[in-house]
Amino acid sequence: MCELYSKQDTLALRRKHIAPSCKVFFAADPIKIVRAQGQYMFDEKGEQYLDCINNVAHVGHCHPEVVKAAQKQMELLNTNSRFLHDNIVEYAKRLSATLPDRLSVCYFTNSGSEANDLALRLARQFRGHRDVITLDHAYHGHLSSLIEISPYKFQKGKDVKKEFVHVAPAPDTYRGKYREDHTDPASAYADEVKKIIDEAHNSGRKIAAFIAESMQSCGGQIIPPAGYFQKVAEYVHGAGGVFIADEVQVGFGRVGTHFWSFQMFGEDFVPDIVTMGKPMGNGHPVACVVTTKEIAEAFSSSGMEYFNTYGGNPVSSAVGLAILDVIENEDLQGNATRVGNYLTKLLNKQKAKHTLIGDIRGIGLFIGIDLVKDHQERTPATAEAQHIIYKMKEKRVLLSADGPYRNVLKIKPPMCFTEEDAQFMVDQLDEILTGLEEAVGAKTESVISENTPCRTKMPEEAHSELLSDGSPDPKENPSRKRNGLCTDKHSLLSKRLKT
Repeated sequence: MCELYSKQDTLALRRKHIAPSCKVFFAADPIKIVRAQGQYMFDEKGEQYLDCINNVAHVGHCHPEVVKAAQKQMELLNTNSRFLHDNIVEYAKRLSATLPDRLSVCYFTNSGSEANDLALRLARQFRGHRDVITLDHAYHGHLSSLIEISPYKFQKGKDVKKEFVHVAPAPDTYRGKYREDHTDPASAYADEVKKIIDEAHNSGRKIAAFIAESMQSCGGQIIPPAGYFQKVAEYVHGAGGVFIADEVQVGFGRVGTHFWSFQMFGEDFVPDIVTMGKPMGNGHPVACVVTTKEIAEAFSSSGMEYFNTYGGNPVSSAVGLAILDVIENEDLQGNATRVGNYLTKLLNKQKAKHTLIGDIRGIGLFIGIDLVKDHQERTPATAEAQHIIYKMKEKRVLLSADGPYRNVLKIKPPMCFTEEDAQFMVDQLDEILTGLEEAVGAKTESVISENTPCRTKMPEEAHSELLSDGSPDPKENPSRKRNGLCTDKHSLLSKRLKT
């Protein structure tokens, strides 16, 4: 492999010149990736890793048709979108054809963050309202306007929520306020939004928008209950606001059954604004906002021109068109359904086998494995999750953990992921889970007694990663203790984890 520097020199230069807040995967032992193809990545030694986390390389790393389209257009022309060019209008036409008819006006940007920021501007200009309702644990981007509406990034005790931001409970039926045993969790969670709207109005405030990922990713792979979005949209529209569906992580056929994740909730639910990014360019920086003519005209009436130097440039549009072609020609949407169903079936077998697995949830190639210390309390198994992703890396499988407690294993691989890949991933996971549970079982009796204080320690590298971005410290989680005593045998596991 061609390298400018050794791995150690690369690390040293990164520490010197790259901002410390810019983190890498597996910070305790990072991988140096030098090339990738399809669903596989390769380090400087030529070792192959199965990529289960890279939803950016949507149709597969370095797909030849995408590379060819970019190279061909780059040799011919690349300029800004103020010049008339066929690529941008063809791309807008093709994108609009995948959406409900009323969503027909496109604004091209360079990232999902830019797209979500513009969506907020559109929403606020539409009727002159300012306030935004967001979901707990949500993440919508890195711009200041988006950090303000991303509770995932709120730092405990440090951030003061802006008065125009309102946080609704995440519609999580496994760990949330209203769970799977509730008679109507969709209505219950939607009513929480209605309460927020009523309270805002009573304070003289006006709602501009409700924003949500169609499926929460950073929040822990959360699938809202059927009917939730319809009821929320009804309440938000009644308040004069608009509904923004963030498809940046979950769009372009990842759910398999539909091209856009919001579509799986029914034809009677159509957002007012849809944002998209990440998979849209397969690694090339391209993103978009699609909205209605009414909202677009209201934005234009302000007199302010919207100009984005690189948004929708000929090369970006050529790349985007090539990706749409690959999704269709290689039936990647169908593959997401077939492989996703197969993988979910395998994982549910693991759930029946391993007590650490509390929940398997997802659709298509968007799946979460919620790890718990005990099934009754559903206490997040945070240290175990960190241990598992490091051990999986040793077995050449790349996974990540997310959610408010960093205990949900996220699976969102390139869409060319195969059943063989799924089997290999699950086999490695099974082996690691078996080893963990055997370690606990072998030492539980000698380590635990009814009066043993709970002094859980997690691996140093896992703990440092958990706290590096303001995530909750699992040691502070009150559900880990009951009157100062250990509540289950898994709480001692982190004492023995070595990665």
